[in-house]
Amino acid sequence: MADEPREVFKVNVAGVERDLPLFEVAPGIRIAILNILGDNELVEAASKGLAEELADLGPEMLVTPEAKSIPLIYALSKVMDVPYAVLRKDYKPYMGKALKAETLSITTGKTQTLYLDERDIKNITGRRVALIDDVISTGSTLQAMRILMEKAGAEIIAEAAIFTEGDQAKWTNVKALGHLPVFVDKK
Repeated sequence: MADEPREVFKVNVAGVERDLPLFEVAPGIRIAILNILGDNELVEAASKGLAEELADLGPEMLVTPEAKSIPLIYALSKVMDVPYAVLRKDYKPYMGKALKAETLSITTGKTQTLYLDERDIKNITGRRVALIDDVISTGSTLQAMRILMEKAGAEIIAEAAIFTEGDQAKWTNVKALGHLPVFVDKK
């Protein structure tokens, strides 16, 4: 017996089309999953699109959480010629006196901690930063990023993502290339 084909949501990111598979994250609630890992064409298009959105703001540093948005921040850093930092999800001894903030992840449904490496604190303090993610859904990761930037003494000048998700009115301050709805099954 063959598996039923998974339902998809079609998107266009800066001229690149993709079919995002829908996955149930709670009973009767599905979201379109964006996975940019290994998708160089999409990452390059998204980084160019976000660079256009951020160019006039003049960020001095780009910051993202690990792990799925790492290719995006790298490509965006190259396009904009702006350095970047990755907020880690696990503390490693080489990170020294790292700063930390907790968040509840929608992807895992668990509390996660983000860490800003001691080395990166020096690069961020007093700088104009843009917070970057692949998808901003509930805002919990974004909130942890904000807390870390405040602790580090950075000025947040922009928040950006490939997509926002959920209540679009909630994300008017986020520079995004598109928006993903939440799919609620009607019973």
